[in-house]
Amino acid sequence: MGQVNAPNTPSRPAADHVTGGAGPADPGPGDPLAAFAALRTGTGRALLDEVRDVEPAGELAAATRLRRSYPAPLVSAALAQARLRTRAAAKFGAKDATRMFFTPNGVEQSTRASVAAHRAARFKDLGVRSLADLCCGIGGDAIALARAGISVLAVDRDPLTCAVARANAEALGLADLIEVREADVTDVDTSAYDAVFVDPARRSAKRGRIFDPESYSPPLSWAVEAARTAPRAALKIAPGIPHEAVPAEAEAEWISDGGDVKEAVLWFGTDSPASHRATLLPGGASLHSPLATMLPDPGVRPVGRYLYEPDGAVIRAHLVAEVAARVGGGLIDETIAYVTSDELHATPYATAYEITDQLPFGVKKLKALLREREVGVLTVKKRGSAVEPEELRRKVKPQGKNAATVFLTRVAGAPAMLIGHPVA
Repeated sequence: MGQVNAPNTPSRPAADHVTGGAGPADPGPGDPLAAFAALRTGTGRALLDEVRDVEPAGELAAATRLRRSYPAPLVSAALAQARLRTRAAAKFGAKDATRMFFTPNGVEQSTRASVAAHRAARFKDLGVRSLADLCCGIGGDAIALARAGISVLAVDRDPLTCAVARANAEALGLADLIEVREADVTDVDTSAYDAVFVDPARRSAKRGRIFDPESYSPPLSWAVEAARTAPRAALKIAPGIPHEAVPAEAEAEWISDGGDVKEAVLWFGTDSPASHRATLLPGGASLHSPLATMLPDPGVRPVGRYLYEPDGAVIRAHLVAEVAARVGGGLIDETIAYVTSDELHATPYATAYEITDQLPFGVKKLKALLREREVGVLTVKKRGSAVEPEELRRKVKPQGKNAATVFLTRVAGAPAMLIGHPVA
């Protein structure tokens, strides 16, 4: 996914690029396509192999040395690509990242491989065999879909982005399943495909992150209409989307990976419309509830022996009440998404902590307690508190052989500190 295009051109725009000199081994200045084409020549690939293990601190020395044998613009482009591959390893894994090509926007905005694989598996389970991937970016989702055995039409308006997506399909041996087309997504006929996937641009070069769904490129309203005309569809959106912006018939899924909420997806044509779902990767646990039967907010109760911290996807999906019901608990405050219970229940949807102390907020009181408990490793969590964890850690200066977790929060409306430790 890239930056937002000019008005009335709702597809992914040109990605950031490295420029360089003339010809395939000497890219011309200001020509990103030539720079990218040069990297894919035999000379460019040999240079990419040479710079693969160059550390940031050694880039200047490496560039000076390599410019004796290669054109300077090509060296700059190769070093930039090596940096992008290093960054991309966190999303795509080192094995794929070292073979793929990236743009700065592509690394920043592409779907994490684990999330893309989850979505591809859902499409496959829905019986999808062919799919139109609109606003495909560098091809992260198309790769996952193809690996699931789905034939993909990957569409983007930007020539460089399309070139990168095409190169990635070839590099990973998926070119037979991925057709990359340079076009405006609003002009593409998707009627021949089993499903549509739309990943609108949610960043602008001038404004940064875009929060208004109608300012996406293409706007959410266009994407929803495209989804409604397809047998199956999924729209990738920001996890902070207002719930009132979710179409009534859609299944809204919030996805976290390793405890971090990564994205939300609006599904159309599933067997669970008008519902919310929280999916937790890598384990794949999925908490689901139709809107018509979602539980009301749990009541507030005194802090019990255990505190449950629901996963961020559960909170975004407004399914905290479902977690509270599973652990027989209630809230510590009507505005805080911490659940408390007197009993320990195993659940993948929340992390459990055993609470040993409850105190009114006060740095001196906390410092004295930590000194008494010989706490040297302190984890600070906050919800409903303006105090910054690092600021508190500096003030209490934990020292000792033991570890503890402190929650800066509110209990029944009053600022409080809960001290405890995770339950294995």
